[in-house]
Amino acid sequence: MLHAYKVVLIPLMFFFGLAAIAADDLGAGGRPVGLDYSRSPVYGAKGMAATAQPLASQVAIDVLKQGGSAVDAAIAANAALGLMEPTGNGIGGDLFAIVWDPTSGKLYGYNGSGRSPQGRSMEDLKQSIAEMKSAGRLPEDHDGIPAFGSLSVTVPGTVDGWFALHEQFGKLPMSRVLAPAVSYAREGFPVSPVIAYYFGRNLTRFNRDTGMIEEFDNAQSTWFKGGRAPAQGELFRNPDLGNTLELIGREGRDVFYKGKLAQVMAKYFERIGGDLKLADFAAHRGEWVTPGSVSYRGYDVYELPPNGQGFAALQMLSILKNVDFSQWPRSSAEVFHFMVEAKRLAFEDVARYYADPDFSQMPLEGLLSDDYGKQRFALIDAGKVNPAVAAGEPKLEGEGDTTYLTVADSSGMMVSLIQSNYRGMGSGLTPDGLGFMFQDRGELFSLDPTHANAYAPGKRPFHTIIPAFVMKDGKPYMSFGLMGGGMQPQGHVQVLINHIDYGMNIQEAGDAARFLHDGGRRPTGQHGDPIGTLYLEPGVPEATRRRLETMGHRVQMDDTGVRFGGYQAILRQGGVYAGATEMRKDGTVAAY
Repeated sequence: MLHAYKVVLIPLMFFFGLAAIAADDLGAGGRPVGLDYSRSPVYGAKGMAATAQPLASQVAIDVLKQGGSAVDAAIAANAALGLMEPTGNGIGGDLFAIVWDPTSGKLYGYNGSGRSPQGRSMEDLKQSIAEMKSAGRLPEDHDGIPAFGSLSVTVPGTVDGWFALHEQFGKLPMSRVLAPAVSYAREGFPVSPVIAYYFGRNLTRFNRDTGMIEEFDNAQSTWFKGGRAPAQGELFRNPDLGNTLELIGREGRDVFYKGKLAQVMAKYFERIGGDLKLADFAAHRGEWVTPGSVSYRGYDVYELPPNGQGFAALQMLSILKNVDFSQWPRSSAEVFHFMVEAKRLAFEDVARYYADPDFSQMPLEGLLSDDYGKQRFALIDAGKVNPAVAAGEPKLEGEGDTTYLTVADSSGMMVSLIQSNYRGMGSGLTPDGLGFMFQDRGELFSLDPTHANAYAPGKRPFHTIIPAFVMKDGKPYMSFGLMGGGMQPQGHVQVLINHIDYGMNIQEAGDAARFLHDGGRRPTGQHGDPIGTLYLEPGVPEATRRRLETMGHRVQMDDTGVRFGGYQAILRQGGVYAGATEMRKDGTVAAY
């Protein structure tokens, strides 16, 4: 009987994730092709979706099989992710997208970011922060806008972004597009492991900073019943969100910005003493924008212009194309050093120039010019850290938690879409009975009135979320992105160098060990140590780490995967799609 008991117990322990007993010392197995630590890309000919949650990827494929476009499928997956991965996104946040349209043969960009309250001035904001400090709701030494609560909330732009994309490229009715998310919200879905981990982190953070949040009961009853976070494998439901999505699908965007849902949100802010009004929701409109690009070794890489940070990745590439990486192996300290120094230079410009273009004139063309890239590259010392980088003077011509997804359909349409509530799940504020949390993106405004990204009424804050796209020889080549605050431009560049310079396939390019550099100037006006900290994953060789330290980098190893983002990609070659996602998230690629 004792032996029978053991046979039953061990599988149950593994099912519930309780038996990681001495498993972490077992390394990767072998592979007949490719790198040992990676796996094969997924291939498909008719359609493909790569998201951070397996069920959301399947939702997208189901919509494609029903005759939906890649945009329909991307919206459906995004709605499902707002339910299944609320730790990274939701309809309380903003959205950015790049779409390749095979019919027109053009690349389209959409900026779906929301604005600050029209009726709150900089003086009002500073007064509210001072009152929070005097009431003990905010530490006296807190610098900047609070991370949680109503002062960090800007108008959510996601729903408007869905309808703008759908109007241009959709095929199925929106009610049908949102139906899978509605069904999962009511019937439930099993929580996946990485998302369960982030649920726990968010609850800990909310409990720590609860004084900043005017009202938390709604969030607790929606996601944290009994004061605990949803567990891995637990069936989770959010019927309030299901009702909200069903109403949006049936009545359209205006129900969210002018109708019943807008009225509920406005009354909620009135009840808790927040500044957003019905007029703020009614005034919201995203905008179509032209993606910018740089050429990198025969590939044209596209990102969206500010108020996002996508051009930082382009600036890094513009700098790095001046060095020949083929002289070193990918794991060498030299390759890491040049990428980190390019990042430091690019982010100095981010902190100085990047802001809402409606409020600030930016030298956008100058920032991406070859001449400026050469000027910035000349500031890199090949043997050591430059201790005092600063923003440049281009010619004037103009932590985040996120979800990224990409979808492609049989017509050749490809969608690169990113969506976020910013810090974790967002502000902690959940409107009555609606099942989603408001973003805290407004934390990224600067309180320095002379700064390009200074807070102002009706202004869009600096944004971290960036979709990306690559063209080659005038044809669509790759739709990709990487989540994670300031990691995103750094991650874009690392993935591209892995693929373009070192020949890794798109799966290997994302699985390879990454770095994150943290430090220097920030768009909030709060500046860190200029040399900063260079975080490395365990796959970086010890000899490389030691060499980087002798070059002046302050190195820390991090084996959690948390800092280094989450990558998805679809590549098109010869009429076939290849897709990738990665081990740092729960996601999968689905195809047919």
